[in-house]
Amino acid sequence: MKLLFDQNLSFKLCDHVAELFPNSNHVRLLGMERADDRTLWQYAAANGYMLVSLDADFAEMAALLGPPPKVIWLRRGNQPTTLVAKILRTHAEAIDAFERDTAACMEIY
Repeated sequence: MKLLFDQNLSFKLCDHVAELFPNSNHVRLLGMERADDRTLWQYAAANGYMLVSLDADFAEMAALLGPPPKVIWLRRGNQPTTLVAKILRTHAEAIDAFERDTAACMEIY
């Protein structure tokens, strides 16, 4: 499964979680750091990504529009990149199960 990290998260997460989430990307690395939420939503859906964000915006879009893409909403506030990576690694099995179920948004605390 591929994750697409929003601009509010570090692009370095791609390297930190590459062994569990290969081919993940960051909006900055795609040159999309100034894209609006709808554009990022459409890109993620068209390219098989799950969106990962700290903002409620994508969770609200997921509730309104449904997947794809699926949304992982990190509810921890701003944290160091290494801690965010640890959180994602800790929840890797749940993220894998989320990819296969019908839910549109997964909240991680």
